[in-house]
Amino acid sequence: QVQLVESGGGLVQAGGSLRLSCAAHGRIARINAMNWYRQAPGKQRELVAGITSSGSANYLDSVEGRFTISRDNAKDAGYLQMNSLKPEDSAVYYCNALMQTFPAWSDVDAWGQGTLVTVSS
Repeated sequence: QVQLVESGGGLVQAGGSLRLSCAAHGRIARINAMNWYRQAPGKQRELVAGITSSGSANYLDSVEGRFTISRDNAKDAGYLQMNSLKPEDSAVYYCNALMQTFPAWSDVDAWGQGTLVTVSS
């Protein structure tokens, strides 16, 4: 069984910064991609940023230049550095990992429980 544990959410003023962390636990053989999604009240969940095992990253247009996704393969962890936060960034942020697990190298699409980010104006 695999578990993703997120941390780092909270309340911040507009223009401030937060760093979200995601730690993967379990019999993990390899994490292929790590992604951060968010869902605001009344809106659909959207992909904010993603990073491949080789470090190639992509971003939602509205966060490009403000957010930075990274990962530590040795620790099975991922991060989302969020700078210049805006009220419209307020949402529950979810970590997602596409991975393979031991012993059979099974494909797993794992999700964290979500962490709330609130940006006040």
